[in-house]
Amino acid sequence: MSVFCSDFELPMFSARIRRCVILCLLSCCLGGSARGDNWPDFRGPNRDGRISTARLPLRWSEKENVTWKVELPGRGWSTPVAWNEQLWMTSAEEDGKSLLVLCVGLDGKLKHRVKVFEVEKPAPINRLNSHASPSPVIEDGRVYVHFGTSGTACLDTATAKILWTRRDVNLDHQEGAGSSPVLFGNLLIFHCDGRDRQYIAALNKKTGKTAWQVERSIDLTKTPSHARKAFSTPLVVGSDKAPVLVSPAAQGCYAYDPRDGRELWHLKYKGFSAVPRPVASDGLVYVVTDFARPHLLAVRPNGRGDVTETHVTWTATAQMPSTPSPAIADGLIYTVTDKGGVACCLDAKTGKLHWRQRLGGNFSASPIVAGERVYFFDREGNTTVMQRGRQAKVLGVNRLDNGLMASPTVVGDNLYLRTRTGLYRIEATGR
Repeated sequence: MSVFCSDFELPMFSARIRRCVILCLLSCCLGGSARGDNWPDFRGPNRDGRISTARLPLRWSEKENVTWKVELPGRGWSTPVAWNEQLWMTSAEEDGKSLLVLCVGLDGKLKHRVKVFEVEKPAPINRLNSHASPSPVIEDGRVYVHFGTSGTACLDTATAKILWTRRDVNLDHQEGAGSSPVLFGNLLIFHCDGRDRQYIAALNKKTGKTAWQVERSIDLTKTPSHARKAFSTPLVVGSDKAPVLVSPAAQGCYAYDPRDGRELWHLKYKGFSAVPRPVASDGLVYVVTDFARPHLLAVRPNGRGDVTETHVTWTATAQMPSTPSPAIADGLIYTVTDKGGVACCLDAKTGKLHWRQRLGGNFSASPIVAGERVYFFDREGNTTVMQRGRQAKVLGVNRLDNGLMASPTVVGDNLYLRTRTGLYRIEATGR
């Protein structure tokens, strides 16, 4: 949204008052994301793991710089989303039969615990997944939760009342759900890339009714069923007049017009089960291709038709992530591998490797860039803090009990970390 205020529009005000009015209007239009007050989806207000204004702490532990810790019912890896001093996330009973939505206030109190779905026969999950791994997406007044084939729902954030549900968007995930939903205008959009079916769906966010649904166009009839699934989350780039929804899937990446689901282009590659969400910067989109042998592709998103041979600017093949999404800031891409924790910093324009650093550990959560630091979170509960930039420098390592599977949430100058059992508020006074 843009705001234009000129001398002509505000003739009765002095220059000083006009400046104040303009700043106030801009603040209202930009909302919480400009101040870091809201974290609307699992990669933050910029959808890329970057929050430039945050001044997060450098050091913490179970006993140091923890403002509060709350035990969470059930088990889930979804990242908490934040709006108006509320943190919303999903969870599930250990057997996967009861699917829950949780709301925690910024004061650490559990505000709501809502059972949204009962599942008679939960689908199997792999050892690193949970029955509540897709992250919610939130806006003023409403939070949207997604459990893959088990159901999708919308709740009122003031009352926790369930406004609508869908149980008929079905597919065989084989290893559990992983793709998170995104909002675009009046639409809630999510991937459905299973062994049996591969499509993308958009629901009317107010009613839950299907607005459009499009099957993947790349022919997978000769592809083994296990190699047809994927777990990534879409990303909308482009302008308001020409939006492009970038949608990684199995054996290729697609781009759609999010307004009606019309396919704009597709890019073929060998790979499946990739989890990382794309990031975008300066006219390029960065896509991870595969789980077993992940490559990172820099793609120009302005093509039409089959762009496999025409729109890939560069490819990085060594030590790219299978699960953690990349983070990007100031022309630099930060990644970390699942196994061994090899962190990399790449030039976003050229793909040049600036540095590679073995952190150790194993990773599922996605890194973030906050201020002048990059934060990496491993499954064992360690957070490695590095200096942002073209030189590798580890500033510290912090540990919490019970491991980190969910990606972090940032509100203001505070870091919220969800472990396997609880949620922590890490206070900025520990910088």
